[in-house]
Amino acid sequence: MIFDLISGQLNIITFLIWAASLILAVAFHEFSHALAADKLGDSTPRLFGRLTLNPLAHLDPLGTLLILISGFGWGKPTPVNPMNMEDPRRDSAIVSLAGPVSNIIMAALLALPIRMGLWWGVFFLPAVVLNVGLAIFNLIPIYPLDGFKIVGGALPAEFDAGWEQTARYGYLLLLFLVFFPMGNFSLLSGFVQPISQRILGLIIGGSFPGL
Repeated sequence: MIFDLISGQLNIITFLIWAASLILAVAFHEFSHALAADKLGDSTPRLFGRLTLNPLAHLDPLGTLLILISGFGWGKPTPVNPMNMEDPRRDSAIVSLAGPVSNIIMAALLALPIRMGLWWGVFFLPAVVLNVGLAIFNLIPIYPLDGFKIVGGALPAEFDAGWEQTARYGYLLLLFLVFFPMGNFSLLSGFVQPISQRILGLIIGGSFPGL
C-alpha cells in the first residue's frame, strides 16, 4: 500500500515536470518567433501580445494535446506580416528558423548540469528532450511547421507559387505521419527520434539510448 502511494506520487511528479517542461519549451519557441519578427521590422507579434514569455499567450490546444500524445506538436502560430520586413522571403524564413534554433539553444543550456555530472541535472532532462524534439519536429518542411517557410525562403522565387500550393495538404500529411505505423512507431517518430537522439547525444555527452 505504501509503495503504491509512493509510486503514484512519483508518477504525478514526473508528469508535472514533463508538463512544465512542455509549456516552457513551446512558450520560448513562439516568443523567439515574435522577437525575431520584431527585430526584423514587423510589429505584428507585439500588437497581438505575443512578444512575451507568458505561456498562456502561446499555447495551442491541439498542438499541446498532440505533444502529450505523441511527443511532437506546436504552439499557437505567431502572427507575422512579412511585408513589413526588408526582404519578406528571407526574413520570413529567419523568423521561422528562430523557433527551432531557440529550442536547441535552451536544450544545450539546460544540459550543462547533466554534462557536469551534477545530480540535480536529471530534473532538467525532460526539458532537454522536449526542446530537442520540438525543434526537430518543427523543422519538417510541411505546412504549418516552421520547416515549410524555411524551405520556401531558401527556394528560388520562381518556385514560390508551386511550393505554397502544397500547404493545402499539410495537415493531412501530418496526420499521416503521426498515425501511420512503422513497426512499433509512427512514420513521424521513425524520422524524428533518430535525429533527436543524435543531437541529444551531442548535447548531453555520450550516447542517448531513446526518448
